Amino acid sequence: MDTIRSFKGYGKVDPAEEQAFRRKTRKRLIILTVSVVLLLVVIIGAVAGTLIHKRNNSNDSDVQGSNSAAQSIKAVCSQTLYPESCYRSISDLDKNGTSDPEELLKLSLQVVLNSLSELSSLPDGFEKMTTNETVRKALNVCQTVLDDAVDYLRDSISSMEVNSGEKLLTGTKIDDLKTWLSTAITNQETCLDALEEMNSTFVTETKSRMQNSTEYASNSLAIVSKISGILGKLNIPIHRKLLSEPEAEFPEWVSGGVRRLLQTGRPTPNVTVAGDGTGDVRTIREAIAMVKKKDTSMFVIYIKAGVYTENVVLDKSFWNVMIYGDGKDMSIVSGDLNFVDGTPTFSTATFAVAGKGFIAIDMGFKNTAGAAKHQAVAFRSGSDFSVFYRCSFDAFQDTLYAHSNRQFYRECDITGTIDFIFGNAAVVFQNCNILPRQPLANQFGVDPPASIFYGEYMNTGPGAGVDKRVKWAGYKANLASKDASRFTVGSFIEGSMWLPKTTVVFDSSL
Repeated sequence: MDTIRSFKGYGKVDPAEEQAFRRKTRKRLIILTVSVVLLLVVIIGAVAGTLIHKRNNSNDSDVQGSNSAAQSIKAVCSQTLYPESCYRSISDLDKNGTSDPEELLKLSLQVVLNSLSELSSLPDGFEKMTTNETVRKALNVCQTVLDDAVDYLRDSISSMEVNSGEKLLTGTKIDDLKTWLSTAITNQETCLDALEEMNSTFVTETKSRMQNSTEYASNSLAIVSKISGILGKLNIPIHRKLLSEPEAEFPEWVSGGVRRLLQTGRPTPNVTVAGDGTGDVRTIREAIAMVKKKDTSMFVIYIKAGVYTENVVLDKSFWNVMIYGDGKDMSIVSGDLNFVDGTPTFSTATFAVAGKGFIAIDMGFKNTAGAAKHQAVAFRSGSDFSVFYRCSFDAFQDTLYAHSNRQFYRECDITGTIDFIFGNAAVVFQNCNILPRQPLANQFGVDPPASIFYGEYMNTGPGAGVDKRVKWAGYKANLASKDASRFTVGSFIEGSMWLPKTTVVFDSSL
């Protein structure tokens, strides 16, 4: 399906392995954006239609109002990859004939939500039709990520609700919408990945049933990516709240109590984990069971030195969880789930988080399955605004799965063989050590996707010379400062708005 393929990366590097596994998509860390020329003439026509509407009699005004609404929808949809489906789907929901771009954006989000809600019932139906355990595991992945996608669309629609008298979108809201829509698209792709790598016969029907939801999500992403331009042409300002002193250290949504808690350094834990029995509980999963779901206050878990052999999952309902240990080589979570033994890549993670606001400090995460077991994830994060400070991620293939949303890593070590940092998150690694291991003999491919952007800026050290670099079309040996600045913490993940509350050191700009 063209829609879903437009978001793919490249397959596994060994041809024989690729044929056996059918496909192992690896997306490099990008933000999904859609850029199409805005048809200003059409927008002017839509505005003119509104003015004409006010001058005509009631019969003519009905016609003109209808034409104005239709032209406005066409103007908004002209920026999408799928203008016909965009126009048709929004028109079907537009009962009031609105020409307001903000309202049309809301309608486009509702279209996506309706389609995803229908799609999310698919895995349960398929599960009743099979007894194949590996396929059931893949369907479980689908159920998880599709349910999360539905939640992200609900979050998106809720974020556009404003107080009485307010009509303006903020720049922060637009950033959120772009992130969450990208995640909704990524989650659908993740479902297909799981089904395909488990050789499920449900792939074809799933792709077919997914066509509408992926097109609609792509349409909404295109609209929100250009919404500031649309509103600007219509003289409707976008407000981006700037932080001012003395509150500049924290974004407005961080409460005073949380600010004071974090400024004191490592906070007092809500629960202490110690394998030797000297804490409140012996396992991390016991500590997680004590977390109140969707809590806006931070829940802090201290994990004492030791190796904790367990698989831990914090789903999307676990918000604002912070874990800290005694050091990345001291407090270690270890597992060995892997693809070869029948687990979908998504589910192999030793530690996985999806709820927003996750923080890990001084922790180590391992997957000890080994190179021969292929895909075996040490850590998977789909947590928006997640932070990792002085942590280590140690495995072989697919070590760190930066799945989606906005993430920040500072002074971390990531070790692996191939594809050992992958995913679709908007992520910045700052002062981190990326340590390749020798891969298996047949894992030697270096073919990038056609869409790759690989840039270098002011490198230093023994490997800084660029004369022997790859000759890929997307490789940029010496980025200009203005180009490199697009990938800083401040620009790429809006870090200045949310990282200060974590007290983790970071550089916002070049």
